[in-house]
Amino acid sequence: MLATTDADLKLESRPAPGTVIAYKELPVIFFKKQWGNSFKYSRPFSQWLEGNVADYDVVHIHAVFNHACIAAARAARKQGIPYIIRPLGTLTPWGMGQKSLRKRVFWHGGIENIVRNAAAIHYTSVTEQQTVEASLGLNHGFVVPLGVDLSLTQAAPITRDSVAQLSSLQGHPYVLVLSRLLPTKGIDVLLDAFLSLARQSEFSDWRLVLAGEGPADYVGSLKTTVARMNAVDRVFFPGWINGETKAAVLQNASILALPSYHENFGLCVIEALASGVPVLISPHVSLAPEIEAAGAGWIAAVEPHSLEATLTQALQLDEERQRRGQAGRDLSLKFSWNNIGAGLIDMYSSVLNRKPQVQENPELMSTNIGQ
Repeated sequence: MLATTDADLKLESRPAPGTVIAYKELPVIFFKKQWGNSFKYSRPFSQWLEGNVADYDVVHIHAVFNHACIAAARAARKQGIPYIIRPLGTLTPWGMGQKSLRKRVFWHGGIENIVRNAAAIHYTSVTEQQTVEASLGLNHGFVVPLGVDLSLTQAAPITRDSVAQLSSLQGHPYVLVLSRLLPTKGIDVLLDAFLSLARQSEFSDWRLVLAGEGPADYVGSLKTTVARMNAVDRVFFPGWINGETKAAVLQNASILALPSYHENFGLCVIEALASGVPVLISPHVSLAPEIEAAGAGWIAAVEPHSLEATLTQALQLDEERQRRGQAGRDLSLKFSWNNIGAGLIDMYSSVLNRKPQVQENPELMSTNIGQ
């Protein structure tokens, strides 16, 4: 069962509070977010947790610094139900440095106790676990990556002719960004590197597809750069894509790029690998060590010279892209839902079989945050 607020979701209809509905083939209960774009306060959700959490064996909390997570941990603790926290990268030094004053207040106001008294911390990469445990002194973590639908590896190729968004790319190889368009993704640095290469006759056929949405000012600045460089016929902004369009754009890409300054996992990277598409990522993407070891792509610093040099190499070597794409397809098998599901079951079983921990701080749930 998944219970959550309706924050950032566009639901076709509003189900009655507490009603289980099928959402993307999952049983979900939605509760109205009452206020706070980040905090996502919902008193009805908190009340439902208090009355129903005892019906479950374990609570898996996704995120840390919002009301739903605090309410879930409080309710689970009161009922003696073990809970697991997946911090989504927010507990890494980089994550804690974002809105640092707010997070310090929350951390010392009760979040620290909630985290330390969790039955387990669920990390999605070894890198995340190592950095969090070293900086915060935690030692009760499990690493279970995110999963990917490996039907991508078996899907019949979708031709460009069948997808309207690809019509202007006919006959052109392209670099794909499939992510939220945010400053933290290093997209502006990638754009500058690509435009520098596109001026050279050797790379004049190449195109860049920036598929995603983001803050209007940042996306506007990217489009302004493209217009200033007279490159509107070389850089495309199709917006957010999904379904068959997403599969087609992935399958027909030559490279997927994600040069982030920080990336806790990078699901689009695994999706690209499952599609046989090599990747160009920064060392700050947590999957970088595995990508490098498998030879499934290129790693470049988020710095103009390094990114341009690596992009040059990747664009020049057709056979090498094919080889690394196949290596990526092989690597993606590790992230099948069968494997990831087994990892989650092992984590849940370990938590349930563990003896209850002695509560170190008897005032654990006395915090007033979110009440």
